[in-house]
Amino acid sequence: FLPPFLSSLKVSPLIEKISDHKDFKKLLRTRNNVLVLYSKSAAAADSSLRLLSSVAQEVKGRGTISWIDCGDTESRKLCKKMKVDPNSKEKGVELLHYKDGAFHTEYNRAVTLKSMVAFLKDPEGAPLWEEDPEAKDVVHVDSEKELRRLLKKEDKPLLMMFYAPWCGVCKRMMPSYQQAATELKGKYVLAGMNVYSAEFERIKEEYNVRGYPTICYFEKGKFLFHFENYGATATDIAEWLKNPQAPQPQAPETPWADEENVVYHLTDEDFDKFIKDHSSVLVMFHAPWCGHCKKMKPEYEKAAEFLHATSDSPGVLAAVDATINKALAERYHISGFPTLKYFKDGEEKYTLPHLRTKKKIIDWLLNPEAPPPPEPAWEEKHTSVIHLAGEDFRESLKKKKHTLVMFYAPWCPHCKNAIPHFTTAAEVFKEDRKIAYAAVDCAKEQNHDLCKQEGVDGYPTFNYYNYGKFVEKYTGERGESGFITFMRTLRERDHERVGKKKDEL
Repeated sequence: FLPPFLSSLKVSPLIEKISDHKDFKKLLRTRNNVLVLYSKSAAAADSSLRLLSSVAQEVKGRGTISWIDCGDTESRKLCKKMKVDPNSKEKGVELLHYKDGAFHTEYNRAVTLKSMVAFLKDPEGAPLWEEDPEAKDVVHVDSEKELRRLLKKEDKPLLMMFYAPWCGVCKRMMPSYQQAATELKGKYVLAGMNVYSAEFERIKEEYNVRGYPTICYFEKGKFLFHFENYGATATDIAEWLKNPQAPQPQAPETPWADEENVVYHLTDEDFDKFIKDHSSVLVMFHAPWCGHCKKMKPEYEKAAEFLHATSDSPGVLAAVDATINKALAERYHISGFPTLKYFKDGEEKYTLPHLRTKKKIIDWLLNPEAPPPPEPAWEEKHTSVIHLAGEDFRESLKKKKHTLVMFYAPWCPHCKNAIPHFTTAAEVFKEDRKIAYAAVDCAKEQNHDLCKQEGVDGYPTFNYYNYGKFVEKYTGERGESGFITFMRTLRERDHERVGKKKDEL
């Protein structure tokens, strides 16, 4: 299998040496994630094979590593057919990646164990933060052990960013953070740690990581404050570090009902009388914390002022804080904010999802028509995704060998983006009885305890279960190829095991 002078190296048997074109085609047909080392000779492959032996062990079952020595007679033909010439490369080696049976990309990221493993686990994912040369002065922490060691030995004040690789706010902040790390080098330490994986639950609990990024300030290993200015520049970070302080409590917002405006603010007590006394009323059910409500509020107030000043007004505008007036929120099944309802002659007539500007509000009131039917909820659509609830969750999962569960909230934008991709992936595997793609709506009260119990602290969260037993959080790409590759890899692993058992017999 290996030339005599290479046999003493620790080359993993997981690396598949190939010299025949038919064998190579078969490999690409049966494996969907293959990294191939082409070398001009066996000697040129030496150091690469040492590293790739460790990589192969780490990605076992999820990716395949193959070696083609273009220096031997038989393999030379294969290299020629594949139009690869490692002789033209400085070190006489070339790394190419093949995905789903076809060439995908040249591997041009850092040639390190960590980077190569990360690439093979998610070939379409972004490079690791530490691969960015601009981030060379950020201390990159990989494990709980490394974190403890850093906190114990570091005397300088330390800022630690706990982040997730997919987090948009983290990505936007990273350039400023790494610039600050370079400018403050020697005086302060700025570090980063990807804690999205399930193995870091203890760290997240300890430092109250409830979202990303969470940035913690330490002195002599002791946690003191959170840093919460996620729009910070490098200068902002440097200024804050000169005088670090706990985040200032936000001044309480004035309730909308207490502000000066011509919107009628109704309560559980006076709502019915008001609706009876006014023949045409548009009511906005809102919540103080709701961003969409805050955005819509000025338009709603402008429309109310216009209607107030109109002698022959087609209606009046009212508002209800659904977090305080819970009886009304329950009576009208308010589950999202803002919700607009139109009342005619004391009776509820329409729910209106599409009026967000002064013009649209007034135009609609001048000609009140039934809105188009709402888009059916995900679980109401006919798809191959199984929708689970608290009471049947565990029993349903026990029936499937591999289940990827998406915990989501219908209002969450990241969830809305992921749903079509997740649904497509479920469709691909609908004939496989051992596989399921499932979803749990965490916004439903009946699922609150379940979502908490399954470690859901943000949306969407993806958990992988094996016959109902939690195995790991899915942290890969959120497009259909990511969801499909994850499941396909699990099934390939199953088939490999079956093949090995047959060989043993």
